[in-house]
Amino acid sequence: MKLDRNGDEIWSRERDKFEEEKKIYDSALLSFKGIKENDDVYNCSIPFRYKGKQYIFGRVEPHDKWATSRIYLFEETAPDTYEVVKGAISHRLEDPFIAIIDGEMIFGGVYVIKSKGNPVTYHTAFFRGTDPDDLTYFTTGPDYMKDIRLVKLPDGIGVFSRPDGYVGFQVIKDISELDDKVISEAPIVDFISDGGYGGVNQCYYLESGMIGLIGHMVYPKLNKAGQTERVYVNIAAVFDPVAKKTVMNKIIGTRRCYPESDRIRIGNTGVPLDDTAFTSGIVMRSDGKVDLYSGLSDALEGRITIDYPFEGYGKIVYGENVL
Repeated sequence: MKLDRNGDEIWSRERDKFEEEKKIYDSALLSFKGIKENDDVYNCSIPFRYKGKQYIFGRVEPHDKWATSRIYLFEETAPDTYEVVKGAISHRLEDPFIAIIDGEMIFGGVYVIKSKGNPVTYHTAFFRGTDPDDLTYFTTGPDYMKDIRLVKLPDGIGVFSRPDGYVGFQVIKDISELDDKVISEAPIVDFISDGGYGGVNQCYYLESGMIGLIGHMVYPKLNKAGQTERVYVNIAAVFDPVAKKTVMNKIIGTRRCYPESDRIRIGNTGVPLDDTAFTSGIVMRSDGKVDLYSGLSDALEGRITIDYPFEGYGKIVYGENVL
């Protein structure tokens, strides 16, 4: 999907307004142990609880390479500090995500297909199981599609797709129905307009019957060097699954919200990704606020504490992070 140049001005104004009014109560960069010195860990899943411990899936990749990543399972050893689980299976995937549905973990990531060493296509691979280190591959999404996400509903499972930067939505009765045909045929819904595009990163079914979405939005801007840079910001939305429309959409985080770092990856167009916040998702806190997790500059994973983004639409019913 091509970026609309009008989106530069529209979303820059929205961004400026957010930066003036934002409330960030805490922030941190996550620390990862057990990896090589030149490796980056970024674009993680949300943290999740399993047998009384906290874990996270992280995308691990050498800082100077592209499309060579593996997903590793990390265990929390201190606040905002994680260590590779020794002996755990790694996956040749990118950008991990999870959903807990009926006591089972649905885990996924992007698999890049190469020819003669060069990426030619990609798709999302899905795994399932009750042990995060013993998951079974069971289905694949369409070619050239990332950001496919699932959410448990009272009458089935909601499926969000992302064809060419748009977002689609479909309901299936059982996880066994999930395949590339179901995903590709999901009707397009309104998610982001006004010159940007984006996708869903994590879904939560709310008491109101709405679906809370935590996602990312992308818009273009010219940097100081006169280069067109793609800006990624964290967003929250509320989606009506009956009317098939978005009733609320707002920015909830930007790269500036997280601690500074000189660890910045150079994009495949040669532009530094210094204004990139690729959303992981939120985790509820005991004080009613949430921790928002996000990949940063395609090199780091960060956390900020913010107000509950779905205020007025009820608490989370399905979408919690405990297996």
